[in-house]
Amino acid sequence: MKVGFSQKMGVSRMGYFGCNILVVLVLVLNESHLCNGGVTSSFVRKVDKTIDMPLDSDVFRVPPGYNAPQQVHITQGDHVGKAVIVSWVTMDEPGSSTVVYWSENCQQKNKANGKVTTYKFYNYTSGYIHHCTIENLKFNTKYYYKIGIGRVARTFCFTTPPEVGPDVPYTFGLIGDLGQSFDSNKTLTHYELNPIKGQAVLFVGDISYADKYPNHDNNRWDSWGRFAERSTAYQPWIWTAGNHEIDFAPELGETEPFKPYTHRYHVPYRASGSTSPLWYSIKRASAYIIVLSSYSACGKYTPQYKWLKKELPKVNRIETPWLFVVVHAPLYNSYNNHYMEGETMRVVYEQWFVKYKVDMVFAGHVHAYERTERISNVAYNIVNEECTPIPDQSAPIYITIGDGGNLEGLATNMTEPQPNYSAFREASYGHATIAIQNRYHAYYSWHRNHDGCAVEADRIWVNNRFWYPFDESTTAKSG
Repeated sequence: MKVGFSQKMGVSRMGYFGCNILVVLVLVLNESHLCNGGVTSSFVRKVDKTIDMPLDSDVFRVPPGYNAPQQVHITQGDHVGKAVIVSWVTMDEPGSSTVVYWSENCQQKNKANGKVTTYKFYNYTSGYIHHCTIENLKFNTKYYYKIGIGRVARTFCFTTPPEVGPDVPYTFGLIGDLGQSFDSNKTLTHYELNPIKGQAVLFVGDISYADKYPNHDNNRWDSWGRFAERSTAYQPWIWTAGNHEIDFAPELGETEPFKPYTHRYHVPYRASGSTSPLWYSIKRASAYIIVLSSYSACGKYTPQYKWLKKELPKVNRIETPWLFVVVHAPLYNSYNNHYMEGETMRVVYEQWFVKYKVDMVFAGHVHAYERTERISNVAYNIVNEECTPIPDQSAPIYITIGDGGNLEGLATNMTEPQPNYSAFREASYGHATIAIQNRYHAYYSWHRNHDGCAVEADRIWVNNRFWYPFDESTTAKSG
């Protein structure tokens, strides 16, 4: 079955941009209403059953040739952006774990040697999984890299980020809960066509949904890797583990949590002093990004708690003004789906997010979209009854972006009335971008998958909490 890139949307680029402008105007005029809280979009998406793409779709195609590298993906390989981890799979034999790379304006080619690993899960044996870290790269430079041997060698490229600094513009894409359905394909295509060009993806967890298939069919990890390669091979995806990465299945004899995920997706956790790949930090351009694990112990005395307690004071807002946290389960969520599942982490860590003036927290898990105002609920001490979220200009904006398009479908059941802290919510598939302009401002937008257009359905100028801590809330603007 053909799901080719050039025909994925069924519209031309010109049609895409024209449609984008038209739908935004319609949205502003007609498609929202005010509730007790912010806005619950009145846009009604036809809720069809989400269907996985057939495995003979061209997005899952195996590269031609014996032992050709496949499932190629890259991520940041150090703490500051001068290294890249290149990962891929060969299915027939180990082959070479060497990466040949060179910069765009230089003919000299360099080599980096990686390592290969495999794993077994129930009745599945993985291919040969390669990880190679390319180090000592130049900032803001386009590199080409080649993997594989002989006629099946494949060449890709990436661009390193600018040097870390306070006024460095940089744009992140935000995608979560993607899966491998027709809607997943639309989401990834919308991101690729978005005129606000993302330079790296902050992925908030739930990758392949292999655990939703009989016996946690790990072939679905392979098909997802081939599906996403058109993006993951060319720009870094910053990985976060979700509940569908746990793969804990004692009924199958599988009792090692996160086994497929940690074998396939390497991250530079040791560079930030972490003891686990499930929580870590990186600097990228003008942003400091902290990735946390919703499904690891987070209470006092635990490894994640001890690491985060030491990590947050290290953030130098003069060097990296923007402080983002990425986690899977949302700390604030006004949908009935997964309601309060992030409460354990909120109770423990929210006070730190306020103290250190985290700008935004990005989460997934709920298969819909929501943006909050800046609010906190840190005053409660069991006996004082102060347990209602209140406006707090030192608190983050919380984003739920679990609307990638997986086979479980949309979360459409919302709590009513909409709580005061909820600024905008809608049950549609999509992605978001956060475009840092300088130390003071960033432009955030959410793009709906509808009628072949990446609609900018929600947007806000975000004020940096450290450098420009003024109220940018929806209520403040509309009032």
